Amino acid sequence: MEEGKFHGSDAKKELDILLSRLNALEAASTDRSEKSALGVLKVLVENQKHFIDEFEHLKKALDLITLQLFKLERDKNS
Repeated sequence: MEEGKFHGSDAKKELDILLSRLNALEAASTDRSEKSALGVLKVLVENQKHFIDEFEHLKKALDLITLQLFKLERDKNS
């Protein structure tokens, strides 16, 4: 797959890996400002994972609406 172009599950796997690395860096860090910056990065990664989940839900909802529209059109033409 091309760099930077991920589907939902691939992107979530990459974000999980990134989150694990951030956790390891945070655990190894002794500098308070570094720990704070890593904490901010972790929140951003977690929010990105949530965004991907919500986007997947929206895609499913759009598919269901489209299916219903096709059914209505078919019933109307019958």
